[in-house]
Parts: sequence; C-alpha cells; structure tokens
Amino acid sequence: MFGQSLAGATVLQGAHPEEVSSFVNQHIGQHRLEMLGEQKRKSSLSFREFAGFGMSQLSYGNHVRVKSPELDSIYHFQIVTRGECVWHQAGERMKVRSGQAVMVNPYESIDLEYSDDCEKLIIKVPEHVLNNARELAHGRLPENGIRFTRAPVELRLCPALINIMEAVLSELDDAEDDDINPVCAPYREIILKKLLKVFPSNWSSQESGAACTPMLGKMLRYIEQNVHRNIDIEELSSVSNMSVRSIYNAFSKAFATTPKCYIKQLKLQKLREDLLQGKCRNVTEIALDYGFSHLGRFSSDYRKTFGELPSETMRMAG
Repeated sequence: MFGQSLAGATVLQGAHPEEVSSFVNQHIGQHRLEMLGEQKRKSSLSFREFAGFGMSQLSYGNHVRVKSPELDSIYHFQIVTRGECVWHQAGERMKVRSGQAVMVNPYESIDLEYSDDCEKLIIKVPEHVLNNARELAHGRLPENGIRFTRAPVELRLCPALINIMEAVLSELDDAEDDDINPVCAPYREIILKKLLKVFPSNWSSQESGAACTPMLGKMLRYIEQNVHRNIDIEELSSVSNMSVRSIYNAFSKAFATTPKCYIKQLKLQKLREDLLQGKCRNVTEIALDYGFSHLGRFSSDYRKTFGELPSETMRMAG
C-alpha cells in the first residue's frame, strides 16, 4: 500500500534503530525504544512537512518495543504498510496488520511492539490543526477535545481516504517545496474531513446522537439562536420541558460534557467565525458581545481550543 511513499524524502537508510529513534524523538513524538532481539542496521526513515502535518515513513528493521507516556498536543494517524504491530493496553493486546490504520490521541500513553518487518506511514496532526478543520465549523467541539477510539480500521474499506493519501504522496514526490505550497490548504481540509468521517470519535458519536433526541435538538436550536446571551440551565428546562437532571444526562450522553461547557464551546466557535469574516473592530468588543466578561480567561480558553490567540486569528483574517 502506497508503494514508495516519501521516497524522495529519505533521512536514514540502513541505520541502527537508535538512530531512527533519535530522529523520531526530535520530530515525531517522544518515546523510549527497547530492543527485543538481535540488533541489525536495517532501519530506515523518510520525513517531510506538508500542510501543517509531519509525514514520516519508518521501519526499525528489528523486533522492538516503543513506549511513550503521552503525545503532547498532537494526534498520530498511523498506517501499517508492511508487517504488523501490537498495541499493549491495560493488559490487553491489539494487533494492527498491514493495510490497517489507527488514530492515536494526544495525552494517551503508548506501548507498541513492532515486528522486524513492520513499516509505518505516520501523519502527525497538531491538535489545533484538527480543531480548526472546516468540518467542525458547525459542529460542537467536546469539552476535552476530539478523542478517537483506538481500534484498527481496514483502509481497503475506505477508498476515498486511500485516494487522497496517494494524491498527497504523489504531489510530494513530484513537486519542489515552492510548488507544493499552493495546494497545501485544500489537501489539509480534505484529509481532516476524511479522518473525522472514517475513525469513530466522541465528535462523530455526538453528531449522530444529537439528531436522535427531539428535545435535545430543540435545546440546541434555541442555544444557536440565542448564542450571544448567557443561557442558564433553568432557561433550557423551560424551553424543553425537561428536568434539570434530565438535561444534564442528555448533554452527557450526546456530547460527553455539561450544558454550560457546550454553550461556551459554541460561543467560541461562532466568535471565531466572526473574527475570520472580519465582523468586528477589536477582540474586546466581540468577546463582550458573546458574554465573555473575563477577558484573560476568554483568551486562555480560545487559545486552548484553537491553538492561537483571538488577536492572531483577527490578523490572519486581514
């Protein structure tokens, strides 16, 4: 699968596994490497930056185990292109074979065993890049961010994702650095959209769950129509004819968050859209317009959600 992907971006070839491990620690994600067998200089690694992603293809060429306490503010889209690897988690083993892929979340521990013939294509996606995807523009970011289910997906059942990845790799192979810049943004949005569609997550489950509950849908429409106001739980209870406890349960089940946090995330999303469309004179004005009276806390929440300050978003919009 993906043939000679990143063939023109070779960093190491015929190297010791520790050399690959050192590069991975600097550019892909912090980890610790444990050798489980004979040490052979058969490791290889290719690496290229593209559209805000770090794209790498690596093979340790040895039977190894990789452990990491967590990925800091990044997701890993990992595709096994040859051999297999085994995830160790809570005393259980999950085998990922050639042609399968998994999404690894930020702040999750990793304990992963590679076969000596295992080869992977790894796409490093910063958390703020995913949060800024257009696919999420009219959705609701879960309070603690998007978290994917760690389960292998058969890529042969996802031809659209394979096609876009092959197109990106072809562009990288054929184009010079300056030539690739104009196509980065469209490719980035398509890749993010496909990842959100293909891999189950708390975001995809909330999107389907919200539509199944009429009273919840009524509350969501009311919140959307009154997003500039400070809406409390009693107001939602009056709108929906549901008890406060039932409302909390409904939001917890659909979005894994509270009504208050849901409303805050929606306000941030809408506020960002206004900033990008140039609909305000300054950040303070629009923050107050959406009911954020504590400007320091607002800036902190905004940066945590989108990876940049609201003033930076405003400058980007021109």
